[in-house]
Amino acid sequence: MQVTVSRSSEFRGFGLHSGLPVRLHVDPAPADHGIVFHRMDLPQAERVIPVSIDTWTPARLCTRLVNAAGASVSTIEHLMAALAGCGIHNALIRINGPEVPILDGSAAPFVRKLVAAGLREQRAPLEIIRILRPVELRMGDALARLEPADGFEIDFEIDFPDPAIGRQVKSLDMANGAFARELSDSRTFCRRADVEAMQTAGLALGGSYDNAVVVDGAQVLSPGGLRHADEPVRHKMLDALGDLAVAGAPILGRYTGLRAGHALTGQVLRALLADPSTHLRERCTRACQKRLPGGLRAFDELPLSA
Repeated sequence: MQVTVSRSSEFRGFGLHSGLPVRLHVDPAPADHGIVFHRMDLPQAERVIPVSIDTWTPARLCTRLVNAAGASVSTIEHLMAALAGCGIHNALIRINGPEVPILDGSAAPFVRKLVAAGLREQRAPLEIIRILRPVELRMGDALARLEPADGFEIDFEIDFPDPAIGRQVKSLDMANGAFARELSDSRTFCRRADVEAMQTAGLALGGSYDNAVVVDGAQVLSPGGLRHADEPVRHKMLDALGDLAVAGAPILGRYTGLRAGHALTGQVLRALLADPSTHLRERCTRACQKRLPGGLRAFDELPLSA
C-alpha cells in the first residue's frame, strides 16, 4: 500500500548554502502522485519539480533537482531521507525558494513533524525497484555499489585524517523504523578549514555550529559534542538514503558506499536505472513492504535528540 501524510507540516529555517530564509510545507497527495516540489516563488508554468532521476543533476555538496524550465531545488537530501525513512511515497512539497532549510543539520526535525502529522495508507499498490545484479562506480578512492538483497540495507565506510572522525564503518537494515531510530538525528559534518574555504567561495553561508558538526583535528567544536560516537558515518548513511530516494520508488537491494558523496550515489543510481537488465519494477506485497524503510509510528521510537 502507498502512504501519504495525514495533514500538512510547516518548516521554517535558512538555506545551508544561500543563508536565505525558507518556508516549506509538506502536504498530503493522492496515490501515484510521488514526491513533487512546487517552487511557489516562481510562475505556475515553471514551479513543478518532480523527484525523479530525470530531474536529478550532479551538484557540489548537496542533492539538486532541475526541471525542464530550468527551475531547481537544492539540499533536498535530509527531507528526502525523512520521507523515505518514514515510508512516505506521496507528498506535495511547497517551498518559497531554491533550497530546503537546513534546520539542525539532520533529518530529525522533519521526521518528528511528519510523525506528528500522522501517516495514512492509500488504497493503491506500491511499486518497488528490485535490484537484479550489481552496479558499481568508482571515483578515485570512492566507491558506490547497488546490489541485490532481500530488504533495503546500507553499508558505509568513511576515513578522515582528523582524529575526531577517523575511520568509521556501519551497516544497517533499514526496515521497521531503523532510519528514524538510528540515523535521523545525525547531523552533517565538516572540517573547520573546509568551512572557511566554502564560505570564501560563496557556499555554506547559512552554516553554523547550530546546524553542523564542525571538527578541527581531534576537537569537536560544536557545542554539546557528538550525538553518537559514530555520528559522521551515520549522517553519510542518512544522505545516501535521501539521494537514493530520487529513484521515485523504494529500492529492494543493498547500497554500499566507501567515501562516497552525493554525486557518486546519484550517478550509480542513474546507471542502475538506465540499464533494464539490472533491475525490475514490480508490485510490492505486504511481506515485501515490511522489509522496506518505514514502520515508525510513535514518538517514543524517536531518538531523544530529535
